[in-house]
Amino acid sequence: MARYTGPKNRLARREGIDLGLKTVGTKTHANLLKRLGIPPGMHGSKGKRKTSDFGEQLREKQRVKRLYGLLERQFRRIYSRARKQLGNTGEKLLESLERRLDNTLFRVGLGPTRASSRQFVTHGHVLVNGKKVSIPSYEVSANDVITLGTKGLEIPAVKKLIDSPLEVIPEWLERKGPVGKVVRLPSRSDIKEDINEQLIVEHYSR
Repeated sequence: MARYTGPKNRLARREGIDLGLKTVGTKTHANLLKRLGIPPGMHGSKGKRKTSDFGEQLREKQRVKRLYGLLERQFRRIYSRARKQLGNTGEKLLESLERRLDNTLFRVGLGPTRASSRQFVTHGHVLVNGKKVSIPSYEVSANDVITLGTKGLEIPAVKKLIDSPLEVIPEWLERKGPVGKVVRLPSRSDIKEDINEQLIVEHYSR
């Protein structure tokens, strides 16, 4: 299964925002926050140039793609499926991204980052309605119950999350201890990140 294996801080610095690729509270995350305003490369910032419409569309697509930890082929496939659905294509795209199992595990607070959540899934630690699911792109449905298997619950990062005070969880999800539940399907209003999905639609419509 294809995935990005390069330096994660470089991606965040390129987009100028914290993409959630590093666990909050760690030394590497603190270092990233200090350098977010400095573009990657040995020469750093080369001054601001006016960005074209195409450049803005490309950057937004790249930012969202990296936020959810996908490669171009995976992202384009989800977009193509969203375009065939009734309703706003951009909103359908984001709703499909939110429903991915790796993202859901992260959102419900059972994985420190989307990358680690994806790894938990591929290693067979995640159960949906009591059955093992090892496909990160699996889309959850309303009333699905999500938890980790015995070995997954012993992972130090997971134990720390469960023992810590519960973080703010999106309204479409709920969690009690090590068990998460999909209360309803996510909507555009549930996504709090600053995303302009219309730019992505315009990019692929060129």
